[in-house]
Amino acid sequence: RGISSEERPKRPLPAYFRFMKENRSAFRQSNPEVSNMELVKILAGAWKELPASQKQVYEEARKTDWQRYAEQLAAYKAQLTPAQAAALKEEKRRRLARRRSFKAKRELTVLGKPKRPRTGFNIFLSENFQEVEGISPVAKMKQLFDAWQKLSSSQKQPYLQLAEDDKVRYENEMKSWEAKMVELGREDLIRSRRQKPRKKTDETAKKAETAKASSQKNKAILKWKKSEE
Repeated sequence: RGISSEERPKRPLPAYFRFMKENRSAFRQSNPEVSNMELVKILAGAWKELPASQKQVYEEARKTDWQRYAEQLAAYKAQLTPAQAAALKEEKRRRLARRRSFKAKRELTVLGKPKRPRTGFNIFLSENFQEVEGISPVAKMKQLFDAWQKLSSSQKQPYLQLAEDDKVRYENEMKSWEAKMVELGREDLIRSRRQKPRKKTDETAKKAETAKASSQKNKAILKWKKSEE
């Protein structure tokens, strides 16, 4: 409390990134028609052709800044209380976990992993979302959730059937995808065998049902969001 990782001294840039930062504007003016990606390639080529003596200038600047950074970092850590140090460590852990999660999801997208199956409510939500008036997307989803709860079993049946069909689609696509992953040597992405569910006592089952009912709205909304990704 009272301190943030944003206050932590920033690591100095490596020599190559220093060169890019200092020369990007000039290269942009000389190449106004190229895309950002092409501009990076041009800068990378210019750095590659830069004489060693000029590269050394950037490297010496990095070393000077690194020494200053080390001193600032030591002073920053010295002012932290044990609680603050622990809080910042936890903040860093969460940040790295989010980064790893994002990287893993992006990799699965590139590898073409099939989209998860939609639930009956997901399908109902998608079909009616644009027609519902609401202040925000969340308000619309809550309104549609209430409408879904009021539907009779016969009214829900078409959506539930579509959801079952989507499960079949998902399982078939996953089998093909997992076979492809085995060929690519990516067995780490294969689903592990599901463990057999343990038998629940009547009391445990009742508690689970109560908890499920109380959080059903939020879970349904979350599933819909994931299915749209």
